[in-house]
Amino acid sequence: MKPDFKQVLWENFAASIDMLKDVIQICPDDLWEKDRQFFYMAYHTVIFMDYYLTYPVTDFEPQLPYTLLPFENLPPGAIDDVIPNRHYQQSEMLAYIAHIRNKCAALIGPGSTQNLEEQWIEPSAIELHGLCPSLVEEYTILEILFYNFRHVQHHVGQLNLLLRTKAGRAADWIARAGV
Repeated sequence: MKPDFKQVLWENFAASIDMLKDVIQICPDDLWEKDRQFFYMAYHTVIFMDYYLTYPVTDFEPQLPYTLLPFENLPPGAIDDVIPNRHYQQSEMLAYIAHIRNKCAALIGPGSTQNLEEQWIEPSAIELHGLCPSLVEEYTILEILFYNFRHVQHHVGQLNLLLRTKAGRAADWIARAGV
């Protein structure tokens, strides 16, 4: 039986989510606690993954809250102005990733009936959470899914590089996720 488009998209997006989970899960405790760059990059990836998978965007409620800071007030290691309200534990981040994976499955997984051609964000919601870059304002749900998928995989690669150079380990590649 030939897979359909949503099935292929789901299996690949879920593989990226699973790789993000793995890279956070194998991070040694001391690196997680002391390396701000690793922590901020992991948080950035997770919070934006959740945001970009939220439809409608007005329903976005991050499980691990953040504060937007001016760039001149960013703490060392921060990669953008989205700063977590505290240093979240790996277990909290992993639980959030599990929640987001379920959200992704509901949007594009088996049995999903979501129309991927709808506009992802309404103009009235663009400034609502302070997270929407101007380049995605006109995206459809399908476009934001691909943008999000690439964003997650990009940061998984960076996190794996940090793990390999600082802890001598890296998460394995996942070719396709199971359901």
